[in-house]
Order: sequence, then C-alpha cells, then structure tokens
Amino acid sequence: MSTTDALPGPDRMVPTGPPIAAHTRPFSVRDKIGYMFGDFGNDFTFILQSTFFLIFYTNVMGISAAHVGTLLFAARILDAFTDVGAGRLIDTLRPGRSGRFKPWLLRIMIPVAGAAFLMFSPFLQDGSYGARLAWMIVTYILWGSVFYTLINIPYGSMASVISNKAGERASLSVFRSLGATLANLGISVILPLIVFVQIEGNSEISGNRMMFAALGCGILAVVCYLLCFTNVEERIQTAPKPRGERMGFAKTMGTLITNRALTGLIFSSLFMLIAFMMMGGMMPYLFNEYFNNGQLLSAVNFVGIAPTLLLVPFAAKLAKNLGKKEVGVVGMLLGVAAGLVLFVLRTDSPVVFMIGYAVLMFGVACLNILIWAFITDAIDFQEVRTGERNDATVYATYSWARKLGQAIAGGLTGWALGWIGYESAAGGTEQSQGVLEGIYTLSTLLPAGLLLVSVLALAFWYPLSKKRVEANVATLEAKHAGDDAQA
Repeated sequence: MSTTDALPGPDRMVPTGPPIAAHTRPFSVRDKIGYMFGDFGNDFTFILQSTFFLIFYTNVMGISAAHVGTLLFAARILDAFTDVGAGRLIDTLRPGRSGRFKPWLLRIMIPVAGAAFLMFSPFLQDGSYGARLAWMIVTYILWGSVFYTLINIPYGSMASVISNKAGERASLSVFRSLGATLANLGISVILPLIVFVQIEGNSEISGNRMMFAALGCGILAVVCYLLCFTNVEERIQTAPKPRGERMGFAKTMGTLITNRALTGLIFSSLFMLIAFMMMGGMMPYLFNEYFNNGQLLSAVNFVGIAPTLLLVPFAAKLAKNLGKKEVGVVGMLLGVAAGLVLFVLRTDSPVVFMIGYAVLMFGVACLNILIWAFITDAIDFQEVRTGERNDATVYATYSWARKLGQAIAGGLTGWALGWIGYESAAGGTEQSQGVLEGIYTLSTLLPAGLLLVSVLALAFWYPLSKKRVEANVATLEAKHAGDDAQA
C-alpha cells in the first residue's frame, strides 16, 4: 500500500523534472481520486485471490494444500521474468496517444477481470483430480503472471508522470493507500458474509457463491480502471533515452543488486509480507476451524484493516518528523510482541484474539503503509550512486520481490497445513484437536518470528535513516538544478 511519496519521474527528481506536456489541465483532486480508483481496480482481484484462493481450492475443489502452496510459490519464479520484463519494456517503449502508462489500463482490464472470474469458477469440481489441478494452474498463471503484471506495473509507475511536484506526488500516494485500504475493507469484510454458509452446524465456503463474488469483483475492477483512465492525466513527457545512451539491462540489474537501500528494503519487506500474507491465509482456517465460525472472518479482517485507516492521516507527518526507517522499526517490534503474547495466551475467545491481532496489525502497518515512500528513497539512492534513473525497472524489481513474498506465504501456508495434518476435502472434514492447535500456532508464533527477521533487516541492513534520506534529496536537487542550467 502506498502512503506518503509516489514514484518519482524517470529522468528527474523534485523539484525539477522533465517538461510538462502542453494543453493539459492543472493537477487537481480529480487526479487523486482517479489514481485511487486504479488501486481499487487492482485490489478487487488481488485481495480476492490472496484472501480466498487457498481455501477455495482446498475446501471447494478438493486440491491438496501442498499442491496449492507449490503453485503459489512456483508461479512467482515465473514472475521474476514477467515483472522485470514488463518494467524494462515500459522503460524503453515510446508513449502512446494517451500517455506512457494509461493505455495499459484499457488493454488489460477485461483480461485480468475475466481470468479472476475463471480462477474462482468451480466448473470442474466433479472432474478428475488432474483436471481440477490443471484448471487451477492455468487460470492462476493467466491471472497473476500475465494479466495482473501487465496492468499493475504500468499503474504503479504512473504516478511519476502525473506530476513533478513533491506535494502533489505525496497526495497521490496517500490516495493510493486509501484506495487499497477501502478495497481491502470491502472484500475482506463483506465477502465472508456472502461466501461462507452454515451447513448442519458446520461453517463451509460455497463454490457457487464464490464464483458470483468473483464475477462481481471483476466487473467492479473494470469500472474502477475506467475511472482511473478517465480522471488521471499524464503530464510529464518522458521519452526513453536513445539505445546508445542508456545503461544496458545487465548493467542496470547489476547496480540494483548492489543497491543496499533496495536490497535491504526487499529483504525486510519480504519477511514482513510473508508474515502479513500468511496471517491473511490462515485467518479463514483459524476462524472456520479453530473458532468454528467462518463469518467471524469479516470482523477479524475489519480489525486488521482498521490500524491502516487510523495511520493514513498521520503517516506523512510521522515519516517527516521521525523518519520512515525509524517508524518502521518501532512499529514492527510492537507487532512481534503482540504475536508472541497471543501465542502464549492461546485463547479460546475470538474477541481476545482480535484485540491482540489489532495490535499486531498496527505494528505491521507502521512499515507497510510507508512502503512506497521507502521505494522512492531507494530510487533516489540509485541515482545518487549511478547517475541514472530506471523507475519502472526498479518498481518492477520490487514488485516481483513483493510477489515472491506473497508466493512464499501462500506456499508456506499450504505446506504448513500439510505438516500439521490438515485434511483437504470438499464438504467439511472435521479436523483433530492437534490440527486445530497447529492452526493457532501458525497464526501467531510463526508470523511473530518472521516479523522479527524483517525488523532486524530494516534496522541493520537498510541504510537510509532520516538524516541520510535528507542528504540524498539535497544532492539530487543540486544535480538537477545544474542539469537544467546546462540545458
């Protein structure tokens, strides 16, 4: 989720930048709302997948949790090529009539929505195991590795050409964060009330209801992409450098690998995301099996989202006064402590669990809400080191790392359910007490350990303290002022 800083322009950092295109309307709240709807569109399929994919294929389609987890992990290896390839393609192609990034919204919005619908359609529910497995693999790769990549990378890079002013870019980032949070609220809180049903005293997920929920989310995603396309204006002209003047792909990737700001952020956010997504994947099992009430997933998802809503208005001020790294470290330590307390308590009360979960998610939000601001700092650090900006490539590299974290979380969740003996079968198989206790441990102790690794990486490897960030910004302002004077 984004917060205080949007991605900077491909060739310039604030306050200077590439020339603004003529005959465009001034930046206004229309751009902020339009950009917010773009993240809404992304999350209508992304959050749908991250929340329900695993439990849909284990409990409706009867696929082994280990097989689902393996797919989630293996697909992200493929994304190493599709994400970075998409970023490099966008960095080198010339803009179209409506801009560099906007055309991709129109090209991909229907394919990504259609793939999400197919992914949650139980058409082969009664088919052979091989047919069901193949259906899962093909629909998931089409959605995630192909179509979602081709719409998410351009959208994430778009903020760099909407404006070249720091304050306006910051407001875009805040509205993006708000869009992601509202989408999460709608999907994670409302859909559990629709797709989970009580059958003979047992909580189950309905395959048909899930299919129609995916259809509704896909339609809403297309509407949101259209609203983004209509209301956002690409103002900054950023034609790519001639081939002979720009850094080669291999050299560019080499400089990214040695960028401690980027690698430190990737490593820290990787473990944070694994913990975050694993908790999201485990919550349906915890409340459907351990607490025997899948509809309570609506309440716990709201509790998990509320800290982000509370932090959004204050994130920019906290980052400015205390530093992004500093806020992230303190918040994540709080999350680690909350996870350990929940594990020790091993409560049977869903209310008590939700209170501890809210504290844990508040800690996670302290880092997660500032992630895109961290990325901006890493891009600045890259330019300070190399003298060249490769915004879409850097964004795509980090995007792939995020997907890898999500995939590891999905794989780890599926594998861990197999390790504790979870029985995957459609129709609601009753789990043993040992399995229920294992589900609770996977929802508390393991995320706390992962968050601890994340905070250690942020504290000791990521180099950009508040003072260092301010120095980099001053260096780039002087550099760009000199470039403009020469021009």
